[in-house]
Amino acid sequence: MLEIDGISVEYRADAGPVRAVDGVSVAVAKGEFFTLLGPSGCGKTTTLRSVAGFETPIAGRIAIAGRVVYSAERRIAVPVHKRDIAMVFQSYAIWPHMSVAENVAFPLAAAGVRGQEARGRVARALELVGLGALIDRPATQLSGGQQQRVALARAIAKDASLLLLDEPLSNLDAQLREQMRGELAALRARLGATTLYVTHDQEEALSLSDRVALMRDGRVVECGTPQDLYYRPKRLFTAQFIGRAEIVPCTVARRDGRTTLLETPLGPIASACGAAGAAGAASLMIRPEHLTIVPAGSGAPNTLPGTVASAVFLGRLFEYEIDIGGRRLKLQTLSAQPHAPGARVAVHAPPERCVLIDETTERH
Repeated sequence: MLEIDGISVEYRADAGPVRAVDGVSVAVAKGEFFTLLGPSGCGKTTTLRSVAGFETPIAGRIAIAGRVVYSAERRIAVPVHKRDIAMVFQSYAIWPHMSVAENVAFPLAAAGVRGQEARGRVARALELVGLGALIDRPATQLSGGQQQRVALARAIAKDASLLLLDEPLSNLDAQLREQMRGELAALRARLGATTLYVTHDQEEALSLSDRVALMRDGRVVECGTPQDLYYRPKRLFTAQFIGRAEIVPCTVARRDGRTTLLETPLGPIASACGAAGAAGAASLMIRPEHLTIVPAGSGAPNTLPGTVASAVFLGRLFEYEIDIGGRRLKLQTLSAQPHAPGARVAVHAPPERCVLIDETTERH
């Protein structure tokens, strides 16, 4: 449904051109919810705006539903209003002098859809977002969450091939953002629309997406399912940006079938996940929630003796810092059996959760 092939975007600055997007390529299947994730300034919104037609790349190609809408080589640049897209802006772009129905109907009128068909589309879209009862309400009487739903309804009513969402939840407070994230997930399941979503919020990306492209410095660092990026990252940046991670330097000692034995400052650790071909300097990633405290002398692989350096009660969980050979690891576990600072413990790191990351990939 969407093909982005090697696009680059530059902005002019006093010091010279700035490359905001640098050779980005992604392909989004029909019905897929695809997210561009990354920190501020990484190029994700510029990529989205290039798909919409608000930015003109200097190189590459973009096709929507099989139709080329931009090609540097062929000098094609289809204007925004002729691209088969619907967009929800970060600011919602709700016109205060219009009613809810008029806001939703505006792009339909621009496309020549009027009368009974337009009224039917507006009503259906508002029902989908739970605002059917507010169809005649003035826009000035809407809350932030209701404005966001009106913006979504306006995009839905257009019935475009591709839905573009530019950080649509970022202007909401934390509680409303969580609520709307759940409602957006439910709406996405009902619509089945092909969606390109932009966010800096990893929870949004993980909970909503079929696939995620993590961006940094105008490039795609890694692309995969939320589970792949969280449990089996291939890059250090991915491991550190998505979720919390303990990163331990290591070297490969030997291989035994699918397991790689590593030498680390914590002691020898076996990894059954990650870069099977890594050699020399590498990194070991372990998530704090994957570490457990076990009885000393249990005999399980990857059991490391240590001392509780600190313990923080978080309600359902305790978060510990465990000193292992002079290096501290964070560990999260259920708070049923607390361990006091100074207690001698053993920490177990399951080999299948010990992810080996080849550091040479960071240089490509």
